Amino acid sequence: MAGPSLRPHVHWAQRHRELFLRVDLSDVRNPDITITDNVLHFRAQGHGAKGDNIYEFEIEFLEPVEPKPVCRMTQRQLNITVQKKESNWWERLTKQEKRPLFLAPDFDRWLDESDAEMELKEKEEEKINKMKIESRVPKDPFKHLKKGYLIMYNLVQFLGFSWIFVNMTVRLFILGKGNMEIHLFSKMVGFLCLTDSFYDTFHTISDMMYFCQTLALMEIMNSLIGLVRSPLIPAVVQVFGRNFVLFVILGSLEEMQSKPVVFFIFYFWSIIELFRYPYYMLSCIGIEWKPLTWLRYTVWIPLYPLGGLAEAVCIVQSIPIFSETGKFSLGLPNPLNVTIQFPFVLQIYLIALFLGIFVNFRHLYKQRKQHLGPKKRKMK
Repeated sequence: MAGPSLRPHVHWAQRHRELFLRVDLSDVRNPDITITDNVLHFRAQGHGAKGDNIYEFEIEFLEPVEPKPVCRMTQRQLNITVQKKESNWWERLTKQEKRPLFLAPDFDRWLDESDAEMELKEKEEEKINKMKIESRVPKDPFKHLKKGYLIMYNLVQFLGFSWIFVNMTVRLFILGKGNMEIHLFSKMVGFLCLTDSFYDTFHTISDMMYFCQTLALMEIMNSLIGLVRSPLIPAVVQVFGRNFVLFVILGSLEEMQSKPVVFFIFYFWSIIELFRYPYYMLSCIGIEWKPLTWLRYTVWIPLYPLGGLAEAVCIVQSIPIFSETGKFSLGLPNPLNVTIQFPFVLQIYLIALFLGIFVNFRHLYKQRKQHLGPKKRKMK
């Protein structure tokens, strides 16, 4: 059976608008704290000066207070914050002149009236200075226009790459249904491929891919003029790398357009963009969908290396064709008749391709850590 109720030690401090009460009880259980008729009623079970027991007290405040106290419990104590109805400085806490024995000043938070006024003045000055700084920042009259442009850009790109992805998926499961065969994707890497079903992938998809990748040049412009916060170098590497393969390698060589590698290049590109563009579109309007965020910063992990490998295979397959046709090779008008062979340029580009993949991989890894990494716990 529990013993008679006891009064805990209570420490108090004040500001012009608030009262702070610190109740010296640990392991508090079942606290009952109310304010009625300007009297605070406290009752709780916890471990205090008299051991584990029921502790209670009442405080009739000097002046009116709000009837809803805010309580915060820790393992060692219980803190109560009470709002004054009027902002002023009290000469004491209780209505009775003689201070109760269980009540004492909280010297850790204690301020006299002049110190409290100084603190209040500093807060007001800080608020005024913040408002002045915000008023000095010029408002962007084109803010909504820029946001609308970015939403439309990402929406158009999403629809374009969705069309590509759906079209190629239908072809994968319908056109190649009765014509499957397993063979090596190249001498470097093996893939499961439907060769006879992919011969016209380029002719079916290329117009939409030309449109999307030409429109993607705007990403470089957006980063260059500061319309988006994305760094410029990764955008340049990705856009120019893809357009080089699309326009120079595939667009200029009919022999390359019927190769199965075209399917894999287009498929990898479209899957990546299916998550990237809707993520940016929702970000423009301040919406974050966690599954989409996770996909945006995860699917690139397998797809970027596979897409880069497919592009490298495409370049390797095109080198003999460029050597045979002499296309894009330049003869310089000099006594030595030196010729810049385009296949040699492609070999140099292969090195740059893998360097570009490394740059983008590093950039995306940092972004993934920023968006999906463990949150730092705030110290209380």
